[in-house]
This record gives sequence, C-alpha cells and structure tokens, in this order.
Amino acid sequence: MFLSFLQTAGSGSMMASLMPIFLIFVVFYLFIIRPQNKKQKETERMISSLKKGDKVMTIGGIYGVVSSAKDKTVIVKVDDNCKIEFSKSAISSVILDKKAAEEAAAAQNKGGLFSGLFGKKKEENKDVAAVAADSEKNTDSTEAKSEEAKSEESETKSE
Repeated sequence: MFLSFLQTAGSGSMMASLMPIFLIFVVFYLFIIRPQNKKQKETERMISSLKKGDKVMTIGGIYGVVSSAKDKTVIVKVDDNCKIEFSKSAISSVILDKKAAEEAAAAQNKGGLFSGLFGKKKEENKDVAAVAADSEKNTDSTEAKSEEAKSEESETKSE
C-alpha cells in the first residue's frame, strides 16, 4: 500500500515538473507565434488586394502610385516619367488617405478576446493615421505654396 502511494506521488511530481515547460509553450504561442501569423496574413491580404491607383511604399522607402498590377509584380509610378517594376513582396505598406485610415483604425480597434493584452495594434493604427495625416498636410502645404507663388507673381506683374 505504501509502495503504490509512492508511485502515484512520483507520477504527480513528473506532471508538476512538466507543467512549466507546457506553460512556456503556451506563452510563446500567445505572445510570439500567434501575432506573427496574424501579421503575415494581413500582409498577404494587403499584397493580394493591390490595385491600380493605390499609393504604396516599398521596403526600400520609395513612395509611388500603382499604375498596373500583375500576378507577381506591380509597376509603380514614382514620378511623371518614371515607372519602376517591383515584386509584390517588396511593397511594405499601402498609404491610406485620412478618412480610410480612420475607418481601418476603427475596424481594428473592435478587438477580440485578447485585445486588452495586445495594445500594440492601437499604436500601429495611430501610426497609420499619422502617416496619412502627414502626407495630406504635405500635399495641402505644397498646393498652398504654389497658389501663394502664383498670386505673388500676378501681383508683381500687375505693378
């Protein structure tokens, strides 16, 4: 009877010694593997949905507008007379206008079961909205500068 008690206690201690290893695997899955898989699926979805007219940034930091999309490549219009062909995997992000960025941020902030644990997504959404706002400000300031320059030229010509 005493011997059978020792055997059950031995198997229990073995179970207790394996529990930390099991918990480490669970933590790795929740904090490393699962978020990485989600990001990879999101990137694949973004690449597959590229279409003509999308504003993009490449992994090399080149900004442009997609002029055509093929199966594995996209042609990005960088300047008026400059088009460059990239592999779709070289596109790091699609730049959204301010309204679309806010809608995307709102859609992602709905969250799920572990949305409180992963607060990083909210920061990323803010970054997307900030990039869209900065690009819009740059466009607006460039247009305002060109209008100011035209009005100054017309004033100097009229004098």
